[in-house]
Amino acid sequence: MSKYHVYGVGNALVDLEYEIPEALLGELGVDKGLMTLIEEDRHHELLEKLSGIESRPCGGGSAANTITAVAQLGSDAFYSCKVADDSTGQYFLDDLTANGVQTNLVVGQLDSGHTGKCIVLVTPDAQRSMSTFLGITQKISVAEMDETALADSDYVYIEGYLVPEANARAAAVLSREIAVAKGVKTSLTLSDANMVNFFKDGLMEIIGDGVDLIFSNEDEAKLMFGTDDINECVAGLKTVSRQFAITQGANGALVFDGEKLHDIPAQHVVAVDTNGAGDIYAGTFLHALSQGMAFERCAEMAGFAATTLIQQMGARLTREQMQEVGKRFA
Repeated sequence: MSKYHVYGVGNALVDLEYEIPEALLGELGVDKGLMTLIEEDRHHELLEKLSGIESRPCGGGSAANTITAVAQLGSDAFYSCKVADDSTGQYFLDDLTANGVQTNLVVGQLDSGHTGKCIVLVTPDAQRSMSTFLGITQKISVAEMDETALADSDYVYIEGYLVPEANARAAAVLSREIAVAKGVKTSLTLSDANMVNFFKDGLMEIIGDGVDLIFSNEDEAKLMFGTDDINECVAGLKTVSRQFAITQGANGALVFDGEKLHDIPAQHVVAVDTNGAGDIYAGTFLHALSQGMAFERCAEMAGFAATTLIQQMGARLTREQMQEVGKRFA
């Protein structure tokens, strides 16, 4: 029996979330609905322009949200990442610890610098537009990998946001290679349309000869395979992953269990904030898989968790909320 159900590797960020009118996106020069990497001076410029609006800080980073969801549901989880020896880094580490996530981070052994932050702008239509200053997480590399923990896991989960930086991409590739060598199942999220649009070759490098499970939304899948036909997306994903889940927002999800394609309907709710929906979907799905739940049922549980999340502000549910999700599908 493995020590960890899921080992994750990805960015370590603290989210600063703001509710703003849509017109302000244009004034700020922020692309709607996407994640854009920014430098430190741009980060400070945006913070200054948003200084009159209250923000909500919380632990973030896409894969960190996913791994937190895994742990909140009761599975054993490990997260490899990089933070600086600053107050933001301590906040991030404390947050992981409070949620029961094991990590490579050790107090007293953190490098100097700035921990990454993500400015999340939420418009009235519930869309989230993200401007990410990676800070020291930009330097995540194979040095942050814990090969022993990875080898003693059921699944490795790799964040597509690692793809722009060569050192981070190398860590993602190594994670897949170690997993394959040790019999650990491999999973990957495509993360964001910009990652697919600008770094498709890098994503294919991470995928290598194929992975066990890919998480993608419909837009990412269409960009990945250069088509507007969802059936062609399904066919394309079958060539690179043994199983996959394509989330389609209000239209639910298409999930492939390796033999059969399942069309999972969505609950119809009023969305308040879609930030983190894909992350919690993946985390809930992986928890359910690791507990032996049928693939279709995993998708239903994951969809329910994501639907619960988007009805409130913030990229995460509380431990208590996640445990209620777990009880509903026990």
